[in-house]
Amino acid sequence: MIEKEEIEYEKSVLIGIINKFQDEEKSEEYLDELEFLAYTAGGEVLKRFTQKLDVPNPKTFIGTGKMEEVREFIEQNDVGTAIFDDELSPAQQKNIEKILKCKVVDRTYLILDIFAQRAKTSYARTQVELAQYEYLLPRLVGLWTHLERQRGGIGMRGPGETEIETDRRIVRDKISQLKDKLKTIDKQMAVQRGNRGQLVRVALVGYTNVGKSTLMNVISKSEVFAENKLFATLDTTVRKVVIRNLPFLLTDTVGFIRKLPTQLVESFKSTLDEVREADLLLHVVDIAHPNFEDHIASVNQILDEIESADKPTLMVFNKIDAYSPEVIEEDDLITEKTPAHNTLTEWKRTWMNRLGDNVLFISAINKENMEEFRKKVYEAVREIHITRFPYNNFLYPEYDKYTGEIEED
Repeated sequence: MIEKEEIEYEKSVLIGIINKFQDEEKSEEYLDELEFLAYTAGGEVLKRFTQKLDVPNPKTFIGTGKMEEVREFIEQNDVGTAIFDDELSPAQQKNIEKILKCKVVDRTYLILDIFAQRAKTSYARTQVELAQYEYLLPRLVGLWTHLERQRGGIGMRGPGETEIETDRRIVRDKISQLKDKLKTIDKQMAVQRGNRGQLVRVALVGYTNVGKSTLMNVISKSEVFAENKLFATLDTTVRKVVIRNLPFLLTDTVGFIRKLPTQLVESFKSTLDEVREADLLLHVVDIAHPNFEDHIASVNQILDEIESADKPTLMVFNKIDAYSPEVIEEDDLITEKTPAHNTLTEWKRTWMNRLGDNVLFISAINKENMEEFRKKVYEAVREIHITRFPYNNFLYPEYDKYTGEIEED
């Protein structure tokens, strides 16, 4: 009998700040997400540290007193990694490493590390490698131990400067090679997209870990990898789907996240081209997440950045099986009702009303309301298709408004 290999998680601490841009509640939410990122990357979070600061300390991100508190905890508990919730400058990272004497990782590099673990295809690995090198370039001094010779002084003069310039040149050359490789692959993928004919293209978009791949598996009867971890899907998957008798192409894309590293947005340009070239977007939302409205805003911001915010969109609120509103005790007269206490019925009466018929509530994993989902998608795809091919109108009849079945001629 083969024994299961136990995963060894790396001891970690999280560090964030509270300021006018993110209050205590928002900071706690970001750290929750950072802890999930750390878990996905193989880390075990022992403690969180937060500090109220108007602006991050330019030298050490947090104040000296709080830094000493972090250092003592790391030393006493043999912690291997300190993870910061915001991107650190090269100088900050170098200074912090000297004080904490452990591995120092910021949110950006943590996401890059997860992407490196998750990349399966040559294309995804090339995209991640490019992003990592672009992140690494300004941080060479802090990462290369042999570059300590450049400090100067007796016995310290000489080839130090030459070595760092050599390293920078190697990294720049590597970045150039990877960009050329991606250009070649981009051309190939553009040809592939062009060869798909005139079928309507539908793209699943949304925050990471909202159930896009699970939904893809349900409606395309495929086996796309899905897992309850962040960024389970990096490689774009395209499947031909037929609802009733209407065929279209469905694309599963990489999930978005707040504070998405700019290096990744650029290096995953071709992957995001699948979203740009889609005719219809299915914006999947995890309604069971307490901050799903913030997730919607983050996704919309990225869609705006890649010039895809104006595309026809169906809002698909997933995981209704896991949704439960917070209950207010009857004798609790102090607590005011917040959106967290809304039932699904109450949510439907809020801003979602303004979206008209473009809202769906489903559970992909339990296949709840999937018939309504298929009907809405069919109608949206049909509208695009008959606009493109008016003479095919008779092939794809509308649903009967009363029975919900397709009308027969």
